[in-house]
Amino acid sequence: MGRPGTRLRGGLVVLLVLLTVLGGRLLQLQGVDPGGYASTAEGQRVVTSELVATRGSITDRSGEALAMSIDGRAVYGEPRVIARAAEVCARVAAEAEATVVQAAATVKTGPAEPTVPAEPPKPCTPAEIAAVVAPTLGLPVAELTEKLSRPTAFVYLARDLDPSVGTAVRELGLTGVGVLSEPRREHPGGDLAASVLGFTDREGKGAGGIELEFDRMLAGVDGTERREVDSAGRTIPTAEQTRTEAVPGSEVQLTIDRDLQWYAQQVLAQKVAETEADNGSVIVMDVKTGEVLAMATAPTFDADNPGAVPAERRGNPAVSDIYDPGSVNKIIIAAAALEAGIVEPDTVMSVPYQQKFGAKLVTDSHQHPVENYTFNGVIIQSSNVGTVQVAAKLGPQRIYDAMRSFGYAEKTGLRLPGEQAGLLPAPADWSGSSLGTIPIGQGVSVTAMQVASVYQTVANGGVRVAPSLIRATVDPQGASTPAPKPETRRVISEEVAAAVRPMLEGVVSAEGTAETAAIPGYRIAGKTGTADRAVNGTYDGSYTSSFVGFAPADAPRFVTAVVLQGTGKKDYYGGSVAGPVFKQVMGFALQGQGVPPTGQPFVMPRVFADGRK
Repeated sequence: MGRPGTRLRGGLVVLLVLLTVLGGRLLQLQGVDPGGYASTAEGQRVVTSELVATRGSITDRSGEALAMSIDGRAVYGEPRVIARAAEVCARVAAEAEATVVQAAATVKTGPAEPTVPAEPPKPCTPAEIAAVVAPTLGLPVAELTEKLSRPTAFVYLARDLDPSVGTAVRELGLTGVGVLSEPRREHPGGDLAASVLGFTDREGKGAGGIELEFDRMLAGVDGTERREVDSAGRTIPTAEQTRTEAVPGSEVQLTIDRDLQWYAQQVLAQKVAETEADNGSVIVMDVKTGEVLAMATAPTFDADNPGAVPAERRGNPAVSDIYDPGSVNKIIIAAAALEAGIVEPDTVMSVPYQQKFGAKLVTDSHQHPVENYTFNGVIIQSSNVGTVQVAAKLGPQRIYDAMRSFGYAEKTGLRLPGEQAGLLPAPADWSGSSLGTIPIGQGVSVTAMQVASVYQTVANGGVRVAPSLIRATVDPQGASTPAPKPETRRVISEEVAAAVRPMLEGVVSAEGTAETAAIPGYRIAGKTGTADRAVNGTYDGSYTSSFVGFAPADAPRFVTAVVLQGTGKKDYYGGSVAGPVFKQVMGFALQGQGVPPTGQPFVMPRVFADGRK
């Protein structure tokens, strides 16, 4: 105390140390890393919200909505805002408690002052806010607490909500909880064309079918909104706010006819249930344009609730399931043989009940003596032996080339996720039994869509028109852009196509194998198929039953393919299982499009050389 100089010097040293520390800190803040701290401050003050674009509709060929976006709400949380608000609440609470303690320490004598009831504290912490909003959202408090406690600026609490729920949440007035307008996906027909449309996930992105394939076009471009908030999470009215509006998605118009699609689904579902088949597909195509007017599958799913069924039910077996086509494949052998000049429609052939070809003993479906069939008769009677006799003259390479020309072993170009190309062994890979199996549709795998395309080619005078599902796209301004014209190629001559048609008409006559597919007043051409079904590389004892045909046979308008997989529990022949489905669906298509009954009678070609019918 008696040495003031020492005290002054000591104080000066302490002051210099403090000034050095403060100066160094100031230099760090303003010179070394000013941007980092500024960014941190801005991140705490600026909140960015996503504005979800309205997803484009998917419509049928007449513009009726099959999938559409309707008004919906999403509830979101701002964890960082809530964290800052919780700090403010904690500080205010601490100050209030200190005031109460101080007041209690200075109690005055005299009558007590009347007290004003305190307002209930506003929810501040993630747990408190979660407890308030959980009943409205119908979600567990623990789940919401976890989301609101995350170290992030934005988190969705619930999506795909009715607007009334959003209104109820907004009225709660909770700090750090907001409501966004967010369209939600709805399918007016429920399961109508669900296997074609596909579905969207919880984030609103395409997860199957057309929704997935055209996701970018349908989705549009999301917008953003940036705003500044105070420490309690309230928007600062005078602060700068920016908003980039979302751009709606485009509409995709399909070639599907809504009414025909619905009818095909009903008929198919009934037949699948009746036969206890594993699944079924029905395809209806326009012969001239290649447009797919219906693509029904059963069982199917509700596109509004796809998660209610197993994943394998949410696909499209019409393009993803490959199977041995059986006798419907014989039309390719017939066309190739006629094109090559190996046979004529009236060529007489001696056909036994069974015959060995290489390592394969080929038999017909029913016992019979040696028959003198015409080639017409071989196809009309669906003779395996007669077909392979002709195939043997063609040889493996020409058989392979013909099948490739008709579209086997390649995708059809429909642009549906999961579409398969099928399996067709190259001639070098044929085994000793391949010549006896591949021509009659065993040992080669195709999709229902590929087979429908084969018969479209024959019906269209030998010209293949690539199948199509997209008719047009419509941008947000309403401008429509037609889909590109499908690829076309000539596969067989017009004369050969005309020669094959009577064979296929005979199949649907009393002398053929599919009288059940006949439609009164119309000339029908088609072919049955009954094949052993391969599952996981082995034949499991069940069957694939099919019928594919077109009408009117003398002026074709539509092709219809019916395929049922896993038949055999009750019935399995293509004529009796698939034929009636063809009859109902094709009849509906013809009448719905106003196609008049055929005027010219069908002249049945010779089946047997001796003139028998």
